[in-house]
Amino acid sequence: MMAFPFRHRSRAGIMALLAIGVAAGSARADQVADFYHGKTLNLIIGTSSGNDYDFRARLLARHLGRHIPGEPTIVPQNMPGVGGVKAANYLASIAPHDGTQLHMIMSNMMSSEAIGAQGVQFDTRKFFWIGNTTSSPNVTVSWYKSGVTSIEQVMARQLIVGAPGGTAGVIYATAMNALVGTKFKLVTGYPGGNEVNLAMERGEIDGRASNSWASWKSTRPDWVKDKKIIVLVQIGLKRAPDLADVPLLLELAHNDMDRQVLTFLSADTAIARALVTTPDTPPERVAALRRAFDATVRDPEFLAEADKALLDIVPLGGEESQKIADSIVNTPPDVVARAKLLLGDLLK
Repeated sequence: MMAFPFRHRSRAGIMALLAIGVAAGSARADQVADFYHGKTLNLIIGTSSGNDYDFRARLLARHLGRHIPGEPTIVPQNMPGVGGVKAANYLASIAPHDGTQLHMIMSNMMSSEAIGAQGVQFDTRKFFWIGNTTSSPNVTVSWYKSGVTSIEQVMARQLIVGAPGGTAGVIYATAMNALVGTKFKLVTGYPGGNEVNLAMERGEIDGRASNSWASWKSTRPDWVKDKKIIVLVQIGLKRAPDLADVPLLLELAHNDMDRQVLTFLSADTAIARALVTTPDTPPERVAALRRAFDATVRDPEFLAEADKALLDIVPLGGEESQKIADSIVNTPPDVVARAKLLLGDLLK
C-alpha cells in the first residue's frame, strides 16, 4: 500500500527534472537568439569572386541566416591571398571569436597545416566545422588543343599546366612528378583560377593543375559539355560517378608508402566546400549554427537555387566534417615526413 505514493512521488520528481531541463534548453536557445538578433555575420571567402567557393558561400549567405536563431544578416566578403592561408589566418587570430565570423575554408588547409606550409598561423583543429556542401573531387585537366587525353601521356611528354601559387594544384603536380613519373611543367603566379582558365584559352598553357570537378560543372558547363577540358586524374578518396573511367591520384602510386602520401594529399576533398567558424565560439552557438546549416541544405528554396546554378549539394554535418578535418592534421608522422620531403621547396 505504501508503494504507490512512493512511485507517485518519483514520477513527480522525474517530471520536475524534465521541466527544468526543458526550461534550461529554452533559456539557452533564447540566449542564442538574443545574441544573434540584429547582428551582421561576416562570411569570409578565401578566394577571389566568380568561382565555386564564391558561388557556394554567397548561396549560403542568402539562406543560412533565416535558420539561425535571431535571424541575423550574413554578408559575404572575399579575402583572397596565399592560396587561402590569409583568410584562415584571419579567422584564427584577428576575427572576433564569438560565432559572428564564418568562413568557406579552402579544402587544402588541413594538409597545408600538417606539412608546415609557408605562412600557416592557424590550427584547423581549433576551428568549429559547421557543415560541408560537397565531396566533389579535384581534377587535373588538359585543354582540348593540347593533344593530351590521358595521364599516361603526361608520363611520356611534358604538359604545361597553370595554378595560382600556394594552391592545391601546385602540390598535386609536384607530387605526381615525384611519385607517379609525370612530366608536368608548372606555371604559377596567377592571382586566381579565372586567370588560369584565360591562359588556357589563349594557348599560353596546356592545362590546369587543379580545380574542383563541381566547379567546372557550375562555372564552365559549356567546356564540360563540349569536351574542351579533358580530365586526366581526379583527386579524392573515391571516383566520382560521372568520372568512373578517370583514375584517382592515389591509384597511381607505385608502393604502399607513396599510396599513403597520395591518400593524405587527397583526403581533404571529402570536405571540399566546408563552412567553419572561429575558435572559442561558445558551444551553444556552435550547435545552433550546425543545426541551421542542416536545415539550410534541406531548404527547398536553397536547393532550387543551387540546382539552377548547377551546384551539386551532397551535404555532411558539422560533427562528421570536424572528424575528417582533424584526422588529416593528425596523419601519422612518417607519412607527413615523406610528404614534406617531396614538397620541400614549396614549404619555404
